[in-house]
Amino acid sequence: MFKKILKKVMVAILSIIGVLVLLYLLFTNYYPSFGGDISKEQQKIYQLSENYKDGKFKNINDVPKDMSLPQTLSLAYKFFTTKVPNGRPKIDLKPQHIDASNITNYKGKTRLIWFGHSTFLLQIKGKNILIDPMFGKVAAPHPLLGSKRFNEESPIDIDKLPSIDAVLFSHDHYDHLDYESVLKIKEKTQHFYTPLGVGVHLQAWGVPKEKITEMDWWQETVLDDIKLVCAPAQHFSGRKMNNGQSTLWSSWVISSTTDNIYFSGDSGYAEHFKEIGEKYGPFDLALMECGQYNQQWSDIHMMPEETAQAGVDVRAKKMMPIHWAGFKLALHEWTDPIVRVKAKAKELNLNVISPEIGQEIIVKDTVNNYTDWWKNF
Repeated sequence: MFKKILKKVMVAILSIIGVLVLLYLLFTNYYPSFGGDISKEQQKIYQLSENYKDGKFKNINDVPKDMSLPQTLSLAYKFFTTKVPNGRPKIDLKPQHIDASNITNYKGKTRLIWFGHSTFLLQIKGKNILIDPMFGKVAAPHPLLGSKRFNEESPIDIDKLPSIDAVLFSHDHYDHLDYESVLKIKEKTQHFYTPLGVGVHLQAWGVPKEKITEMDWWQETVLDDIKLVCAPAQHFSGRKMNNGQSTLWSSWVISSTTDNIYFSGDSGYAEHFKEIGEKYGPFDLALMECGQYNQQWSDIHMMPEETAQAGVDVRAKKMMPIHWAGFKLALHEWTDPIVRVKAKAKELNLNVISPEIGQEIIVKDTVNNYTDWWKNF
């Protein structure tokens, strides 16, 4: 009798697992936000990269370490069940708004507009460049799979943005590469620049191949008189369970005759920051990842104190912490990144700026008139 009951239970469990696997496969294969998959022909091309081995892209250091299924499930359970005091702003963040004509007709000094998290509009040498344009409400493949972003409003309606000369993506995670955002900007964008492999997602979403340039670490290209360098980072990639590390991740150097800017993308702290600083620094402004960290994954996301040190390593004249004030993707207080990085930067004599979302950032402005605005939320 017991054996019959056990057999029925096992059959039921296996049936449920089978249904869940089937649903997952249908979801990931037919829901468009997951993007594309790397072909065998592309894999052959990527084998020429020093960063590609055994069908996957690698970091210089042997990270991240693969977690076992029990470790993964334990971490997921902890993330979704732990209540973090002050994990989100008490009220919705209100960005400063910018008029469409202000952007379209801008002829002034090189400037950036921050949209929160890691998204920027850069206006340099008459060009409009978007960096990691993630305008979506949720950093997940479906709205039901993530919590909404901290700022419901945007500094400007995305549909009102003027023609975009270039878009730079650092990697293919959902908080940096967003399906709905790409759909909104693809017709007005002249060209997309990505690390190796990331273009497969753009093509899956209707961006013509000729409008995409994929680059390996240390490769350079020019946009008129602006130099773009795809630089190293220590991170990982993947938009579903079976395509991890199939595309490359990177940071970016954006350099003109008047301004030199560094965008870190997502990265753990490592020697590549010093190498980038030696090759391309000093930087007038470094946009440095500082948020969504935990000691358990510090090899792929810097702790705030490491962010400050990385700013020194890249030889930044001033640094702006990014990758915070957008989404709750870790278990720290939402203001923890800015408080800790400013404290460490003061020790290191590093100039840190902390603009509000939507506030104009003049790259070479020597006046730091930014307030501790987060204390109001």
